[in-house]
Amino acid sequence: MRSMMAALALGLCLGQPTCAQAQWAIPDGVKSVSVAGYPLTYQETGSGEPVVLVHGSLGDYRIWYAQVPALAKAYRVFALSLRHYYPERWNGVGEDFSIAQHAADVAALIQQLNLGPVHLLGHSRGGAVVLTVAKEHPELIRTLILEDASGMEGLLPETPETQAMAGEVKGLVSRLRVNLAAGDKEKAGQEFTDGLNGPGTWAKRSALQKEILLDNLGTGVDSGERGHITCSDIAKFSFPILTLTGERSPKRYPEGFAAARTCNPAIPAAIVIPNAAHAMNRDNPDAFNAAVLEFLARHRGRQHP
Repeated sequence: MRSMMAALALGLCLGQPTCAQAQWAIPDGVKSVSVAGYPLTYQETGSGEPVVLVHGSLGDYRIWYAQVPALAKAYRVFALSLRHYYPERWNGVGEDFSIAQHAADVAALIQQLNLGPVHLLGHSRGGAVVLTVAKEHPELIRTLILEDASGMEGLLPETPETQAMAGEVKGLVSRLRVNLAAGDKEKAGQEFTDGLNGPGTWAKRSALQKEILLDNLGTGVDSGERGHITCSDIAKFSFPILTLTGERSPKRYPEGFAAARTCNPAIPAAIVIPNAAHAMNRDNPDAFNAAVLEFLARHRGRQHP
């Protein structure tokens, strides 16, 4: 079995000098590129201007199953798995799991594959990752798309409400750790999903949606750190930005977007995806895809200033 896995990984690497051989099985149709010695996995589909999709907590490249086919009709789409997410089954050991590390990995992938500048989309924790990429490497950004993005918590004033929002996040992570320690994966997935998207959401998730989350439970060791994006960082962004939030998303996300607009008035008001919560790209993919495609079409061919 190990020899078969190695052969599969080697086959995907042929002709790719930067490809790393993973120590785990690489799914069919998926590639990997060596980033600081780590085999970063990604799915590439379509042709045209590159669009890079960055998932959030307990996700991986597969969460974009409703976006990749639609976007790939007009764009070259890269859906990636961040370091230590599926197809790796991480045990939580190590010190290379952070927003800074993941942002460096995304920037390295864009550079090594000669993709930039790109349309860069990040969801939730992935929003903090892409915001950090934009801060550190603005030359790699054609447009920035933020779906209920974390990373802007520091823009909000210290009030009882913002403290309560921060407590919600810590509470979700804390309960996840407790359930994982108890070996109750199903409860861990259910409480985390319902905490973000509302009671009863887990029960309505498809088998694939549940599988994706359960495959990435090891990344629940996340410290909750979301980068260090400041108002001055946001003010420097000169590329077009799209922000999206769900009709039933936690309030901390639209409030973060509103705060970002005070830092950079060029950022338009967030688009609200109806009949959707935090996982809006899965809750209402038609409305989500339409908003993203319309934005991309308006900025197609744009060159970095």
